[in-house]
Amino acid sequence: MASRTIEESRIKRLNNHEPKGGDYILYWMQQSQRAEFNPALEYAIQRANEAKLPLLVGFGLMDGYPEANVRHYRFMLEGLQDAQRTLARRKIPLVLQRGAPDAVALKLAKKAALVVCDRGYLRHQKQWRETVAAKASCPVIQVEGDVVVPVEAASGKAEYAARTLRPKIHRLWSAYLVELAPTPLKTDSLGLGVKGLNLENLDAVLAKLDLDRTVPPVSHRFRGGTSEAKRLLRKFLTEHLPNYQESRPHPETTHVSHMSKYLHFGQVSPVEVALAARGSKTADHQRESFLEELIVRRELAQNFAEYSPHYDSFACVPEWARKTLDKHRSDERHHQYSREQLEQARTHDPYWNAAMREMRYTGYMHNAMRMYWGKKILEWSSTPEHAHATTLALNNRYFLDGRDANSYANIGWLFGLHDRPWGEREIFGTVRYMSSGGLERKADMDAYLEKVDKLVAEAKAAGVRFEGD
Repeated sequence: MASRTIEESRIKRLNNHEPKGGDYILYWMQQSQRAEFNPALEYAIQRANEAKLPLLVGFGLMDGYPEANVRHYRFMLEGLQDAQRTLARRKIPLVLQRGAPDAVALKLAKKAALVVCDRGYLRHQKQWRETVAAKASCPVIQVEGDVVVPVEAASGKAEYAARTLRPKIHRLWSAYLVELAPTPLKTDSLGLGVKGLNLENLDAVLAKLDLDRTVPPVSHRFRGGTSEAKRLLRKFLTEHLPNYQESRPHPETTHVSHMSKYLHFGQVSPVEVALAARGSKTADHQRESFLEELIVRRELAQNFAEYSPHYDSFACVPEWARKTLDKHRSDERHHQYSREQLEQARTHDPYWNAAMREMRYTGYMHNAMRMYWGKKILEWSSTPEHAHATTLALNNRYFLDGRDANSYANIGWLFGLHDRPWGEREIFGTVRYMSSGGLERKADMDAYLEKVDKLVAEAKAAGVRFEGD
């Protein structure tokens, strides 16, 4: 099969260096951590074939990634192990070296004729790429591979809400929802001899890293990697997508895709997921509901991170919401809890406690409960600023898919981002409120409590334990 040309809107030159000689083409893999359906990888292969050079894939494994812990690292390394094995079958080496990602990329770039990198939307990810582009002696080209419609192609500004972005995405997405066949590499590259970490024993790799080890891995529940992502996707499409729209408000069910954590680490392509959903044998409205979440809602978050410099602070909350929350700053809080009490799920609310336990012990929480969970932290905190900081810290600490554009947008939504004013009430002002009664009207909450008890018991039996358990 002929190689498909990568869309021009995904490709961006990061410096103006002229081509030079080198021992290989380097694909600096950092965000798109996969060996399949990866535009940056396929573009790098095509350029290597043109230059008649081998291809090296490099990854910088840093200690202490911002807010990450051993739970996140284990999942990521499982994915990189999977990618390394798949790339080896394509005669391409994936070399992991310990160090800051930009420093590792620059080290590997010294012998490269060209550096191809993928794209990240957070400020430290952008800074890494800017540093490499400024200091490398060869051309550096960025190829976007983790959204369906590239952010700038969809919109040149921060969008107000999903309703303003949706028509822009819908006008364009057909041009991007296309298959990406693998390009055969013409030069076997496994003999390049560049040294890296041995990923056969992940426990040994993790033991050498300087990490926060207070939040244990959850591999018994969710294992990282493209192979696992595709297995879960097949299961979702056959067993759960047919009831997706109706079951979304029901946290007691399992009718969810679990793709967010794999998308977070770039272990699966959103284009591949969307194409699989479109090709599934289920009702149109079920597919449309899922694609709304996968593409429109997810890419609204990427738009937010790209165009909002304060995406991770209370300053990102829209002015109307900050004003109404400030107006109610002195309202009586009938319950207040410390961060320690919240982390240990010691509140008066059994539904909230169950959600927190699900989060701690599985790295996941049903989306209906995520909204309720965050709204209650706002209700139980002394100030909205403190609530925002607490919610974000807990989100990023325990969720496998924390610490990304979706996390920052979702936390912002709790405080009014991408939303509109509602009826005024104490503490919240006109920011949307959620109640336990609302959960009970929509879902079988007793069944949810039972489900969480079972999940926690399974986690503890698998060795997932915290101090005090």
